[in-house]
Amino acid sequence: MPSRYLKKILNAQIYDLVKETPVHGMHFLSKALQNRVLVKREDLQPVFSFKLRGAYNKMLQLTPEERRRGVIAASAGNHAQGVAMSASHLGIRSTIVMPVTTPEIKVQSVRERGGEAVLYGDTFDEACAHAYGLAAKNGFVFVHPYDDPDVIAGQGTIGMELVRQLSGPVHAVFIPVGGGGLVAGIGIYLKYLRPEIKIIGVESDTSACLQAARKAGRRVTLPSVGIFADGVAVSTIGKETFRLAQRYVDDVVTVSNDEICAAVKDLFEDTRSIAEPAGALGLAGLKKYAVEHGLRGKTLVTIESGANVNFGRLRYISQRAEFGERREIMAAATIPGTPGSLKEFCTVLQSHNITALHYRYDRGEDARILVGIEVKSAPRSKILGLLEKKGYAVQDLSANELAKEHVCFMVGGHAPGLKDELLYRFEFPERPGALVKFLSLMPERWNISLFNYRNQGGAYGTVCVGFQVPAGDRRRVATFLKTLNYPYMDETANPAYRLFLA
Repeated sequence: MPSRYLKKILNAQIYDLVKETPVHGMHFLSKALQNRVLVKREDLQPVFSFKLRGAYNKMLQLTPEERRRGVIAASAGNHAQGVAMSASHLGIRSTIVMPVTTPEIKVQSVRERGGEAVLYGDTFDEACAHAYGLAAKNGFVFVHPYDDPDVIAGQGTIGMELVRQLSGPVHAVFIPVGGGGLVAGIGIYLKYLRPEIKIIGVESDTSACLQAARKAGRRVTLPSVGIFADGVAVSTIGKETFRLAQRYVDDVVTVSNDEICAAVKDLFEDTRSIAEPAGALGLAGLKKYAVEHGLRGKTLVTIESGANVNFGRLRYISQRAEFGERREIMAAATIPGTPGSLKEFCTVLQSHNITALHYRYDRGEDARILVGIEVKSAPRSKILGLLEKKGYAVQDLSANELAKEHVCFMVGGHAPGLKDELLYRFEFPERPGALVKFLSLMPERWNISLFNYRNQGGAYGTVCVGFQVPAGDRRRVATFLKTLNYPYMDETANPAYRLFLA
């Protein structure tokens, strides 16, 4: 079986359209991690993503009759651009079905490259089902984004280039995972020629379909996926890619959105490139793995897999990078509700940079504040210890998504006498009608008691919703959540909510 794929990779005639991308050293990060960190720059492809490799290799295998029929693909954006550019180069008609949540920069790119972009559904899975339907109706050839041997072989050409480009011992290569085509293709080639190199898959912790499949010993479908890293927002690992991953992938690392944002910042500081969230996924996993395993003096390699990011999303990425690097604390503190107490609290922290402070007087003898503190001159434990030593009750909320995403913008006091309130956090697709859909599905007798919406720069927004549900009606909540079919988190017991809003 490996020989079949190796032959496909070696015979891939893609370099009239695809670039052999360079491997760049990351000076600053290498010094910080005490390892040699290298990144292969797939963001330098003509479509700013590695996906061109697999799409073009697949389409080169089509028969003349298949080319006349035209091709169709489903994609969150990068595969779409690869198919559109490949089709235009070969004189083939292309139709691309993309989720409505796809960043506008990717939709425009498809159209500029001659593809017909059809926006359908909120997720890749919905778009894919619609694309299959159009293929059956119109006779198009379906070009799968990852679960196809020719696509996998196209991505495997990265492994072929790495073998030529890397000299000396290499400890591990960290590869972003969505549907699994990239990790399967690179894994096959590297494990055959350099079996000592570890192949580490990296997934977003909101779409870790490979990790879930490895634990179950079979492919599973995640109930929901986060769409911040839209390029890897896949709920089920591919059938063929999972078979290959079981054989060639040594380990899987999952990372948070904050850790991805920190990796975007690292790539910018070392290479002056701006990666999309999925494009920085591999580096985020490399950093986490190196720290957790205590690696020193090793050569670690990753792939900057794409750079198709909406400019508006950079605001969110910049804000959250500090949390991903653990350079900022968000803490809740209780102070006396008396004149001068806020000044006294800030005086304790005068040698540290306060990045945010949220406070509103609430009835009672004590008051609660939400404070952001830069971690620079002292470790976080020392800063929190300093406050506790002065008698302040403090809770570290740095890992609390509700606090970072919503509560810090809502500190305005409690709602006395409010009964039966439940609090949920949702990811909303950025599309017309999404809010109306939410409101229309919720029973009218449930009063909305709290609402906070945050746009994350193009593809999606997050919504914090409180609604009053009588105890006897709680069973209907599960039905409502299932019908709504948006990623959600029950935050009713969240300490940030209890401290500032409940």
